[in-house]
Amino acid sequence: MTKPLQQGVRYLTDSGLETTLVFHDGRDLPAFAAFPLILSPGGRARLRAYYREHADLAMAHGTGFVFETPTWRANTEWGATIGYSQAALDRVNRESVIFLKEIRDDYRAMPTAISGQIGPRGDGYVPGRRMSADEAAAYHAPQIAAFREADMVTALTINTVDEAVGIVEAATMEGLAVVISFTTETDGRLPGGESLAEAIEETDRRTDAAAAYFMVNCAHPRHFVNALGGASVARIGGVRANASMLSHAELDRAERLDTGDPHALAEDYEALARMLPSLQVFGGCCGTDARHVRCIAERVAPVAA
Repeated sequence: MTKPLQQGVRYLTDSGLETTLVFHDGRDLPAFAAFPLILSPGGRARLRAYYREHADLAMAHGTGFVFETPTWRANTEWGATIGYSQAALDRVNRESVIFLKEIRDDYRAMPTAISGQIGPRGDGYVPGRRMSADEAAAYHAPQIAAFREADMVTALTINTVDEAVGIVEAATMEGLAVVISFTTETDGRLPGGESLAEAIEETDRRTDAAAAYFMVNCAHPRHFVNALGGASVARIGGVRANASMLSHAELDRAERLDTGDPHALAEDYEALARMLPSLQVFGGCCGTDARHVRCIAERVAPVAA
């Protein structure tokens, strides 16, 4: 198990990039993909401002910062839906790491990590076509290989154990530290049916605990807090929660962004930090922005303590 983060250091990360771009900026994001912004000067300028806004919060609150590439949709099938070949995706994934390294140069005074972000093959909310672990490893291997210059790989919104196992295996073959972030429904179960605790423990069992740690994202803390138990409690190292308490189905139908209550969300994060001894990375997902991360930092950062 490779440790990509400094022991004993809390890290912030960013928030809901895609929902910020769509609902706050009014941008059209086909397939909910942010990665094309890397390929234009204007897009890079917007991404630079976004990352700096969040990294500045980490600097102000005495934490580290995890820079996540904007590549959640930059895998083979999702890229193809908006006209990107595998060669073009390889380029954008590599350039995303280089881009974040350039920003990181301005934050040498604090601990940082560059994470190559990957998403599920299908819809994060719906398991869809089931893959074996071997199929998942083969599918995600090209994107993971493009992140070989990153410090780690983080797979967000994963909803089945087989896909998680395959991602861990592919990253291990590349010699990269890997983090698996599961999403849950309102009952604390993955869309694939497993409880959060079962999914973490089964993934560890099948991979000899090769993942650096696990995360939960795209769910509100109150959806999964009661689903934790056993060995899973010690293995959760990060949370990127939704601002909204709506279910995935309700969010899909919503025409307006539900930004929830940033202060109440921060209180939930503080409770999770007391409950989960390995919790180290704090950020946001759908509906969150820098306001939410600021409130979270005020509750969990060393300065607050």
